[in-house]
Amino acid sequence: MSTDEKHVQDPSVSEVDEKGRGPQESSSQVDVGSEFDLVSYHEHNAGRLVVDPEEAKREFGEAVASRLKLSKDGTKVLWPQPLDDPDDPQNWSNVRKNFQLLIITLAAITPDFESGIGIADIFALATQFNTTTGHINDLTSNWSIFLLGWGGIFAVMLMRRFGRLPILFWSQVLSLGWLVGCTFAPNLNTFTAMRCLNGFFATCPQVTGLYIVTDLFPFHLQARKLNIWTMGFIISPFLSPFMMGFIVARINWRWTYGIGAIYGAFVIFMIVFFGEETMYDRKLPNPHPIPRPQSRLRYRIETLLGITGARMAKYRDSWRQAVFSILNVVWRPHLLMILLFEALVFGFSIGINTTNAVFLGSPPPVGFGLSQFGIAGAYGTPIVAVLIGEVLGRYFNDWVMYMSIRRNNGVFIAENRLWTCYIAVVLYIVGFVVLGSAVQMHLSLGALVMGWGIAEVAVMINTVAVYAYCNDCFPRNQGEISGLVNLARTLGGFSVAYFQVPWATKNGALQTFGVEAAIVTALFLLVVPALQWKGAILRERYSI
Repeated sequence: MSTDEKHVQDPSVSEVDEKGRGPQESSSQVDVGSEFDLVSYHEHNAGRLVVDPEEAKREFGEAVASRLKLSKDGTKVLWPQPLDDPDDPQNWSNVRKNFQLLIITLAAITPDFESGIGIADIFALATQFNTTTGHINDLTSNWSIFLLGWGGIFAVMLMRRFGRLPILFWSQVLSLGWLVGCTFAPNLNTFTAMRCLNGFFATCPQVTGLYIVTDLFPFHLQARKLNIWTMGFIISPFLSPFMMGFIVARINWRWTYGIGAIYGAFVIFMIVFFGEETMYDRKLPNPHPIPRPQSRLRYRIETLLGITGARMAKYRDSWRQAVFSILNVVWRPHLLMILLFEALVFGFSIGINTTNAVFLGSPPPVGFGLSQFGIAGAYGTPIVAVLIGEVLGRYFNDWVMYMSIRRNNGVFIAENRLWTCYIAVVLYIVGFVVLGSAVQMHLSLGALVMGWGIAEVAVMINTVAVYAYCNDCFPRNQGEISGLVNLARTLGGFSVAYFQVPWATKNGALQTFGVEAAIVTALFLLVVPALQWKGAILRERYSI
């Protein structure tokens, strides 16, 4: 057992030094004569990674540091350390890696894109099924969002056993079938059942992305790549109201679900013909314990369908580990705190997405009384905002990371990710207050656009920071982290549409959105500074 492994197992720690180390770590150096586990060192030191090669020499000794693999420019230690195997996804070419990132980002669009079609169709559905827009929201939109969270939890359990690709493939095939059911549903009960089943199965890409990013890319690139994948599922619930709003204004609402099914089929096509299995069992003495078929076509078909994964399952986590792993993670205090914060940050924005169609389409004094074309055009606002958030988040997260490394003499500390949340919360407050004022006081649509846009920029920036922080703290549990963040944001948002419109109608949108912003601000003040202050101690005591 290596020295560092012993440090992790000893939970007795009362303070940390300026580099985020516990008292044992700060006073010791890796014994050059001991066996240093290059494969899993970054997991045993969750939330604290030596990135600078010179610092690696000081902490690990020359013998260990000389074995470390570095980035092409020689300035950063690679975590995880790639093995000398061309099949290790960390060794794939940048083109191959980025293409897989593109596929999972396209797939991550599908769950919320398909769920959001109902927002564009809300008035048409109310007319079709002879009910109210509120009943449509309560019965279909809210419950489909609720199931988006739980579907991801089950997908993670299966991926731990059978790999990323087959679970992604089968989940998208099943979700496409349910979406076709929405297209031809003869009554509201059938439509509701089809939409909810679609949400449960479609959500898999929203938890697979964190796995794939960490499978493919070293630590110092992960936040940037997470930014791209996160953009996919944050922008997706706005794409469908924007696109489908123009369509439903001209033709039958069933065509909108038909077009959604066509996009789902395109994603399946990309997965079938270009998707690759990125799960690599690097901890096994032989990462390829089962011989591959000589035929590449046969190997691809078996991998896609899950036959290869079923054969490999006996070398991976047991069913007990796969099922209970998420329970082993969720109670950790530093994770639970940030999940609660993210649940409301993202949750209230989901509420805005589902209720803004009502505010925009309802006649005064409740709303703006826009036409179907006007509502669809307004949903271009959050699309542009998320794109702006992606650009800002990409550079700001990298800047925070490199600043942290410089300040800590070549060591990255996970809690530094949370500095991004400070900017996000300020933007969140401004966005929600401006949006509430615009709706209540019937200001110009420009005010509504600005408020909504600023709020979505904040959500984009904050969500990437939360994913990156949680991933840094639990590098062995990317699936569980992804599933829990996805569950938190959906649990935080599925019920908002129940009370947001009635509340705004009774007391004004400014009070509604203002109180929501105040709740988020209070949680921020309770959670983020506390994690930055005591996070290193919590990681030492409660990391897995």
